[in-house]
Amino acid sequence: MFIATLIAAESIAERDISDAANRLDMAGCGVTGWDWLDEGRAADIRFATDPAAARAAIEGFHPATDVAVQRAATRDKALLVADMDSTMITVECIDELADYAGIKPQIADVTERAMRGELDFASALDARVALLEGLEEAAIQRCLDERVKLMPGAKTLIQTMRARGATTILVSGGFTRFAEPVGHALGFHRMIANRLLIEDGRLTGKVRKPIVDATTKEVTLLAAIDELGIDPAATLAVGDGANDLPMIRRAGLGVAYHAKPIVAAEAAVRIDHNDLTALLHIQGIPRGEWVEG
Repeated sequence: MFIATLIAAESIAERDISDAANRLDMAGCGVTGWDWLDEGRAADIRFATDPAAARAAIEGFHPATDVAVQRAATRDKALLVADMDSTMITVECIDELADYAGIKPQIADVTERAMRGELDFASALDARVALLEGLEEAAIQRCLDERVKLMPGAKTLIQTMRARGATTILVSGGFTRFAEPVGHALGFHRMIANRLLIEDGRLTGKVRKPIVDATTKEVTLLAAIDELGIDPAATLAVGDGANDLPMIRRAGLGVAYHAKPIVAAEAAVRIDHNDLTALLHIQGIPRGEWVEG
């Protein structure tokens, strides 16, 4: 049995759910019924076969509505591995830090190209950090205080999953000086990120090696599966950039969150319209059971 979850950023009517169910039936998916998760906002449609056809039949059928198609038996997740920049927070930290050095446009362009998969991540990170050489260490805390904002729904997602017994890991190609306070604020069990090297109160223009990159994210997911002894199908990975793709591919459910086209094209689920609480609806958790952040 499979479930198609429809999540509206604004509202969705019963007739729209019926329309989606009819589309699934016409695609040969064998609809068996549907239920509201949160009336007017999210609903589950149950069907028997062909999830690929189901996704093709209903993605984009209703304005500002995200669709997730998955096996019913494994929708409840025991592990979440998440990216940070532009996923759990609203900014790219290195771009904002560069603004304090007066070079944001140069660095932001490289960041964008790396996130689209056009540049090697490690080389691009080294090149960007090198441009920050000499920046005062105090700029890191200023950036954290003034620029870094939690993504809407992030704290509710993490707190709710933790309350249900899931393990949550933040793995960032950014920096520990941001990932650690962000991770603690959200309630992640573990945070992994790159460490900026600092001498005499200024950035040296280097990061400690090895760099936390796409491989690190994938390895972190697989190691946590082994450590926890869980079914790989009970895992969820979410991110927005090309360096998130390996973990998104290997997770039981890989989610592209307001993502670059290369990521959106490959992920099992795209969240383009809703905030991060959509990942709770995807797991069949109604609003009344959320732990509000």
